[in-house]
Amino acid sequence: MFNSIDRILNKIPMYRITLYIVALIWLAAVGLGFLGILPYSGMSIALSGIFLMLVSWLANEIFAWAFNASVNHESAYITGLILALIVSPAVSVTDLPLLATVAIIAMASKYILAIHNKHLFNPAAVAVFITGFIGISASWWIGTGAMLPFVAILGYLLVRKINRTDMVLSFILTALVIGISYDLVNGLSAVMFLQQTLLSSGFVFLATVMLTEPLTTPPTRTLRIIYGSIVAFFFLPFVHIGSIYAAPELALILGNIFVYIVSPKQKLVLTLKKKIRLSEDLYDFIFETDQKFKFRAGQYLEWTLHNVSFNTKGNRRYFTIASSPREKEIRVGIRLQDPISEFKKEMLSMKAGDKIIAAQLSGDFVLPKNKSKKLAFIAGGIGITPFRSMIKNLVDRNDHRPVTLFFSGASVGDIIYTDVFEDARKKLGVKTVYTVTDKNAEAKGWGGNIGRITKEMIKEVMPDYRERQFYISGSQALVSGMKQMLLDLGIKKSNIKTDYFSGFI
Repeated sequence: MFNSIDRILNKIPMYRITLYIVALIWLAAVGLGFLGILPYSGMSIALSGIFLMLVSWLANEIFAWAFNASVNHESAYITGLILALIVSPAVSVTDLPLLATVAIIAMASKYILAIHNKHLFNPAAVAVFITGFIGISASWWIGTGAMLPFVAILGYLLVRKINRTDMVLSFILTALVIGISYDLVNGLSAVMFLQQTLLSSGFVFLATVMLTEPLTTPPTRTLRIIYGSIVAFFFLPFVHIGSIYAAPELALILGNIFVYIVSPKQKLVLTLKKKIRLSEDLYDFIFETDQKFKFRAGQYLEWTLHNVSFNTKGNRRYFTIASSPREKEIRVGIRLQDPISEFKKEMLSMKAGDKIIAAQLSGDFVLPKNKSKKLAFIAGGIGITPFRSMIKNLVDRNDHRPVTLFFSGASVGDIIYTDVFEDARKKLGVKTVYTVTDKNAEAKGWGGNIGRITKEMIKEVMPDYRERQFYISGSQALVSGMKQMLLDLGIKKSNIKTDYFSGFI
């Protein structure tokens, strides 16, 4: 069942899936409101949500024009819907100016409370925190028993899609362990704490929807776990700073400050130098920049195009950097799958000299610091890009490490970057094993392996496989299959790192 769900989720880009999830939660609230199950009417919830989305959209357009910044329409609609779920719905026309104020401040925060065009705080959280000082407080009415099943199930799908289970579990476990321990030590009811946390606080909504906002989360797994714990600690009702007691929005803002301190802050304006057609549906885009840019081989960036309309799947994508940190240009490899998204069509239409924005450097799918560690790379299709970066970087630094690469493609055309891997073989002794699943490949002149990567192949090529640190990159189906195969071979889970290419990466 989960494989079917994952296939559906992987077809939807990350920002769009967030919008869909929040919209479905809001629609569930509207339905329960009409049934009289919630304290607000379905009409109030529906009209407030529509009003907040419209105001957020309009304010976002105005601020983007004033600051000459790119517009992400999904972001405005997502923020409007989140506000509709945490601020009490309007019960009369006189309440609408208050809702409009919250939405305008949320959108303004993206441009005013920003450094290098990157907002520092979750817009909805900072808006309700600021307006709290003028009497417009967030009720977090989404935190009810009736809404919990919808929030939990849909929130889980979002977390699964964007692969942020580690951060969310850190938040949940930290809050529950500290909260229950505090109540037990002070002779209070742990059951009451659980009831209030899960049913009356918006705890699950905060964890799955707001905590996971991409631009205000850390770039690596370890930092994400710390971030989840920080937000959880300040979420607890007995925690206070002076006379200011914990609230979900304050907890998130304090966590956002931590994220800013530990995250890369650079935003690149890249100029296309050239694009290279590697095969029928694979392209390399090579960009130039006059900015100094440091990254680790295997990391990725968020790429933004201005000319992609909202009617498509959005104007942002995450692509792994295929170039080595020591190469002057920044390279990305892209597969044009049918049907081709408007984003990729726009990229394909780019000419030398055209610009693209890249930011949000992230990822810990990187080489280990221990240079003596034996490594095994498994790549499927376009999942080869982080390994191109890593291996080229090893060559650039003359860094001799025991590395074996298994590269699987659906067709002969999928086998790319062979010049880099051949150079690594000659200079560093890096071994590469190619295989394609096209059964007719031999008739097309292919002289390598045919079929999938198997246990037998790994054992034959790499007898010391139990001593290796494995890296797997490709589609989620390939990553899941290869990971299970390695576990069946007796490889420790701690010796397997994965990186799958979905709508998020």
